Amino acid sequence: MGYAFSLDDVAHLRSDAGCAALAALAGLPLTDASRLADVRAAREVSPDHFAAVLETLLLRRKAAAKVPFTDGLFTSDALQQATAHPVAVHRARRFTGPVHDVTCSIGADLVALPPGSFGSDLDPVRLAMARHNLGDGVPLVRADALRPVSRGVAVLADPARRDSAGRRTWRPEDFTPPLDGLAAAFADRDLAVKCAPGVDFAVAPWADEVELVSLDGQVREACLWTRGLATPGVARRATVLRSDGPGWAVTSAEPDDCPVTAPGEWLVDPDGAVVRAGLVRHYAARHGLAQLDERIAYLTGPEPPPGIRAFRVVEHGHYSEKGLRSVLRAHDVGRLEILVRGLDVDPNALRRRLKLTGSGEATVALTRVGSRPVYLLCRAERT
Repeated sequence: MGYAFSLDDVAHLRSDAGCAALAALAGLPLTDASRLADVRAAREVSPDHFAAVLETLLLRRKAAAKVPFTDGLFTSDALQQATAHPVAVHRARRFTGPVHDVTCSIGADLVALPPGSFGSDLDPVRLAMARHNLGDGVPLVRADALRPVSRGVAVLADPARRDSAGRRTWRPEDFTPPLDGLAAAFADRDLAVKCAPGVDFAVAPWADEVELVSLDGQVREACLWTRGLATPGVARRATVLRSDGPGWAVTSAEPDDCPVTAPGEWLVDPDGAVVRAGLVRHYAARHGLAQLDERIAYLTGPEPPPGIRAFRVVEHGHYSEKGLRSVLRAHDVGRLEILVRGLDVDPNALRRRLKLTGSGEATVALTRVGSRPVYLLCRAERT
């Protein structure tokens, strides 16, 4: 859970003395090996707030690739839950006017929202940090998310997903605030709720559209959109964002005609957002691909979609560990990426047991077609 900041800590960190201490100690290694020396140095510079200073320096290093606050203030839990800035920017584009962020925390979502947006939170420490991070131009107020203090604007919420002991919870009724409570409190408003991508969305029947979002191949969040924020005719959406290029999306409104065939020239492992949104068939239909098995998310075809990492199939057949070892030896494979879907196989344990000694590298996908376990030996390529 990290260090428990107080309002006095935040006031010190924002003061001239606190800023000077942070600047003086910015070069500390902050490693496990240097911990005692780091603490001694911090005690000398900031004897009454050394722990807060050290925690802030550590969190700023972690925050650099996630949020746009160069000299921000954070708690460990708040930073962990904070939205990566490219995802926050993407989400903000769906709002056409000011937004009330009712769980604004340290301000990571609020900073990306349209002009005129404002925030509230129950935690006074996080509100003080948000004030520092956002400046004085963004209105902030201490308020319970389930007791509306605004009218006539869209609402954004990001419920905490840890219990009082800091353990992660997947039960929406245990979120703070709970999902159904948010839906009831803002039943007359356009509402967007950020959730973990692993949540069972059947528990939120009030959501008009569920969007799964990935960034650089990692599924980052789900967003539940209601009323005017949802896209008419779209129940589910998968959005794939990349730091190095344009993103794309696929929705449930698109055709899902997709055959099931034997492995072709290419194997395609769809982005995790597509899989979690249940849009594998829609993605396949868009790109002229087929499924290997109607219950498995691997796709195949003569040509992969552009701009992805796909796998050119070298050979395929019935999977057994002994048989795979022989195949890999015949192809002189020494470095092996193992993909598994639909089989109970631990890739790391299998790799150790294979005891590969070759000079080449390859990818193997282990899956099933019907009840039959199969392997597909491939070469990974960027299309």
